[in-house]
Amino acid sequence: MTSAANTAPIAAPAASPKKDDGGWQWWGTLLVAPYLAVFAVFVLYPVGYGFWLGHNLESYVEIFHDPIFLRAAVNTVLFLLIAVNLKMFVALLLSGFFAIPRWWIRILGLLFILPWAVPSIPTILSFRFMLNPEWGVINQLYFKLTFEDGPNWLNDPILALSLSMMVHIWKSLPFWTLILLAGRLAIAKEMYEAASIDGASGAQKFLHITWPSMRQLYVTCTILSMFFTLGDFNSVYLLTGGGPADLTHVLATLGIRYIRLDRVDLAMATIICALPVMLPMMIYMMRRLSK
Repeated sequence: MTSAANTAPIAAPAASPKKDDGGWQWWGTLLVAPYLAVFAVFVLYPVGYGFWLGHNLESYVEIFHDPIFLRAAVNTVLFLLIAVNLKMFVALLLSGFFAIPRWWIRILGLLFILPWAVPSIPTILSFRFMLNPEWGVINQLYFKLTFEDGPNWLNDPILALSLSMMVHIWKSLPFWTLILLAGRLAIAKEMYEAASIDGASGAQKFLHITWPSMRQLYVTCTILSMFFTLGDFNSVYLLTGGGPADLTHVLATLGIRYIRLDRVDLAMATIICALPVMLPMMIYMMRRLSK
């Protein structure tokens, strides 16, 4: 005989009280509103206004007929191809040096990071004073050693642009070395110990352990460095001022030149011309990171 307890209908579970999130949403909106306002005023509005200034096709026709723009575009490409790749290659080598566990190497590491830590304006202006052909310390030392006048470093376009690249590398090299050093230190030591037991040389360890483990990081850092280099005008503007005869301008400093000439439309058109270089690299990097 079935008991009444077995035949009694099972009571439905009590519905949980509906949470009222209206208060939290209101507070969240209130806290985010200042950030959105600052972002709209200082990011969206300047970028939108810049694109609006650069939408005029006549501005592009005018800058493409400007020989200084063509020279600046070539200088920018040279900066990206030479300075960035040389900087990242040296950073990769130095990351291996600073990974050696020696106390004196740690002290060198502290000194090595100083160029990146100090402000750009006084350091680059110091280089400019040192390279002065008349009373600069470099030419004075050159005269004491050779009894001849030193070269006019910043009045030769090739020398001036090369020195700008050197200053850029000197200033930003410590940062990328630290990034790659962190990547090296993340590699398991057991892999190197096993390779040593198998008799692998240092070059074989790098080719089969270090580089495969750091390849993604190295490529990503190189692309990011290209982004930063496109927007870096300190290395050229403070050292050469775009001279001599406006032959060492890059796109970032050329935009400043147009602004000083009260041609903001040409300055924005110059900056927009860098987008065909930036967008493919950005898309490539995002695809790699998404994987």
